[in-house]
Amino acid sequence: MRPNSLAFRLFASAAAWTLVVLPVTAFLLLSLYRHAVERSFDARLNVYLTSLVASTTAEGASTPKAPANLGEPVFAIPFSGWYWQIKPLEGAAERPLFVSDSLLDQQLKLPSQEGVAADQHLARRAYARGPQDQRLRVVEREIRPAGAQSAPYSYAVAGDAAEIDKDLAEFRMMLIAALGVLGLGLVVATLFQVRFGLSPLRAIRHDLAAIRSGEAERLEGELPTEIQPLQQELNALIQSNREIVDRARTHVGNLAHALKTPLSVITNEARERDDPLASKVIEQAELMRIQITHHLDRARVAARAGAIGDTTDVDGVLKGLKRALDRIHGSRALELTVESSPGLKFQGEKQDFEEMVGNLLDNACKWAKCHVWVRAGRCDGAGNFEVLVDDDGPGLTGPDRAKAVKRGQRLDETKPGSGLGLSIVADLAHLYKGRFELEPSPQGGLRARLNLPAA
Repeated sequence: MRPNSLAFRLFASAAAWTLVVLPVTAFLLLSLYRHAVERSFDARLNVYLTSLVASTTAEGASTPKAPANLGEPVFAIPFSGWYWQIKPLEGAAERPLFVSDSLLDQQLKLPSQEGVAADQHLARRAYARGPQDQRLRVVEREIRPAGAQSAPYSYAVAGDAAEIDKDLAEFRMMLIAALGVLGLGLVVATLFQVRFGLSPLRAIRHDLAAIRSGEAERLEGELPTEIQPLQQELNALIQSNREIVDRARTHVGNLAHALKTPLSVITNEARERDDPLASKVIEQAELMRIQITHHLDRARVAARAGAIGDTTDVDGVLKGLKRALDRIHGSRALELTVESSPGLKFQGEKQDFEEMVGNLLDNACKWAKCHVWVRAGRCDGAGNFEVLVDDDGPGLTGPDRAKAVKRGQRLDETKPGSGLGLSIVADLAHLYKGRFELEPSPQGGLRARLNLPAA
């Protein structure tokens, strides 16, 4: 897919949307899972906290008593990551009243000391650093053992936050893998969708190429509803183009007939008289006939140069011209070599191609000493091909090469001709959006380079 193609735009927009949505989705899911894990962990800590409160408060007692075993051995293992403590919130007490065996001589950093606000149950939750730089999840609650008038105490239970981090890491890895597979699947599905959705356009391109090469006359086949109007309009355009070309050919033929008939009458009348005026009339009438033929042929070619579906086999035309020229110049023992790439086709009518190459070969054969070469092959660009005609004759100078392609210019009156051959080649090449150049030949004579559109 090229960057400026419709397929690339559709695929890139869908892929970009996927690359934006999936990371946002991953962030939201990870955030929701983190809250769920923290709520579950806090609920577990809250169970221990409730047991701690129940075992240290007695009815009517204004101060907590020593707690019983909470039933978890982790609170007895030093620096296990699981701790509890009871500390008065009023007075100048620096040390907690009671701490778990796992805390030894250390104490917890309480959420209340960090400015964490209490919820409606007077509980505070936060992360804190514990002994040996452990990351802890702490739940703290304010308790008044003897009612609202008694002194408040801070009951806190902490658990190792590594469990939360482990759960989050495992979920993160699974989430990345799942979303990665999903994203890859979406990209592949988008690529397939774009290819499948645009396949009718590729079919139209293929059918248009077949029409352009002459293999088909119109767009056929069942197309999606959205593209059927395009198919109908293209078929109408192709038909209109053919009708325009046919009308142009008809008008050119009518004009040719209308002009040539009076000229023939004038010429025949003049030949019945034997005087200088009759000779002059015959001479000028013949020049008029040549000019009319030239301009009518040019108009005919201009009318059909852009026609769709006309193609010509290059190799067949070159070999046919070789056979004709071998017979014409057989008495001179002139050798004509033809080389052509297989399958090469000219995007235009056979008559025009024969006229262009025939004029070049006829001119080369007139001036060649003993050998003429003609080669046809594709250029570096795939859209055009070149025909090179070389001879071993005397060649032309730079100014003479420029003068030779002008209409009616004859550089040597010893050879027969009207002086229109090379100018006709130049005009026809221009009408087909090609190029015609004369240059020195590696064989010592003149090289004619004809660049034309390939089918």
